[in-house]
Amino acid sequence: MQKISVNFSEKWLQITSEILISSASAVVFLFLDLLDAIFCVFFKLIDEFFEGESSGCYCSIENEEESDCDNELSNTLHKRRNLFRGIGFRRNFSSRRKLNENVRWSDCSCENCISWMGNIAGELKLHVVVKEIQPVNLEDFKCKKAENIVFLHGFLSSSTFWTETIFPYVSEDAMKKCRLLAVDLLGFGKSPKPNNCLYTVKDHVEMIESSVIQPFELHSFHIVAHSMGCVVALALAAKHSHSVRSITLIAPPYVTSTKEDVSLTALNKLAARRLWPPLLFGSSFMSWYEHLGRCVCYIICKNHRIWEGILKLLTWNRNLHFMAIDLTRHTHQSAWHTMHNVICGGAKFMDKYLETLKIAKVKINVIQGSRDQVVPVECSKNVKMKVPNAEVKIVDNADHTSIIIGREKELCNDLEKLWGSIC
Repeated sequence: MQKISVNFSEKWLQITSEILISSASAVVFLFLDLLDAIFCVFFKLIDEFFEGESSGCYCSIENEEESDCDNELSNTLHKRRNLFRGIGFRRNFSSRRKLNENVRWSDCSCENCISWMGNIAGELKLHVVVKEIQPVNLEDFKCKKAENIVFLHGFLSSSTFWTETIFPYVSEDAMKKCRLLAVDLLGFGKSPKPNNCLYTVKDHVEMIESSVIQPFELHSFHIVAHSMGCVVALALAAKHSHSVRSITLIAPPYVTSTKEDVSLTALNKLAARRLWPPLLFGSSFMSWYEHLGRCVCYIICKNHRIWEGILKLLTWNRNLHFMAIDLTRHTHQSAWHTMHNVICGGAKFMDKYLETLKIAKVKINVIQGSRDQVVPVECSKNVKMKVPNAEVKIVDNADHTSIIIGREKELCNDLEKLWGSIC
């Protein structure tokens, strides 16, 4: 009887807390809807003042883009629900324009943030960190072929995510036959951040091809990707299915839907409009509100040197954690469009990518933490349902970042076993 009473109390508490969170979320997000619409007008005026013309936005009610499945742009750009939508101004991104190198007034123009503009040839290339193969001697390696491993980071991150975690822990034996290549994706880290790029999956893949696949002559390679990078990784692997030997997806945001536009499903699932947990609220705030998100980027990213200085004073540490630095190494343009056109918009192509890899018999390895609050664990299980031969490992008590950080040696062992089994 006492056990039944305890269970009833716990259930009642869960229902009550859910009602409170849902009610508070509805009120707060209604206010944010209005605030974003106000800032829509504000940015139109201030952009005209600083740049001579309004940059426009996605505050139109209807999407003027093509609605067919092959459209690279995500419907979430225009179809995010907002009761006050329509009082703002619209930007037409229907035509693909040539990438430019202009720095907006709201973006940081420090040496680190615009270093990509120093390319004399004028051709945009991604920043790539390479850890070359280390044979005992050249004679022993002459008749052997290197195993190329391409690492793709997640959202608001960079190649440093891999060079600081995985690279130092790869065994000496593995380094005798593996070449590691960590990439700063387009719009992040030290890679180019062009202002009128739409940062679609196709844009990311083409930049990886011109900056990594072709220059390093990768006729055969493995891919390791985390979070948002998994979408780009699958697109790259599907396009080069005869060259990719294996693909490891860590916390892949693979969302399926049969009821509505899968892009909208991905947005509602990965960035639900809720106040709790706080990490989810942060994701929803930056994903649903174009103009409020731009305010945050202006305050944090444009002034990142000030914030980094404050953190150094508070922590008495001259060397900040790489994740704190990577968090600001983007523009609002790159982060906003990558979130919608890759994470959300890419969802409508994921089935096709996985089907291509399934037919090509590419080895698929999926790893995710059981306590991941960013990407639901069901996403990894969805991959297994789509590709039964995929190996899925759910790590107990690991979250979205601790699935890698804190268990580097274990992850390296798993990766090396995978590469070795295929070699």
